[in-house]
Amino acid sequence: MRDWLLQKRLDLKLTQEEVADKAGIARTTYASIEQGFRNPSVNVSKRISQVLLFEWIIFFEEKCHESCKNNSA
Repeated sequence: MRDWLLQKRLDLKLTQEEVADKAGIARTTYASIEQGFRNPSVNVSKRISQVLLFEWIIFFEEKCHESCKNNSA
């Protein structure tokens, strides 16, 4: 679960459907990204970040941090 992404959406009082519509993606796609089951492309990352007002690269920084943690264990 990407708790930070959920919190961004809730802070703006948006539903998954509203974020998906504004980003031009399916609600199921957005839900999968928010739940951590799917990683967004660069293009989709940029569109979601514009809707939720954050830097799009956070999706990829998080992935790097997770893989770095797993490799150092």
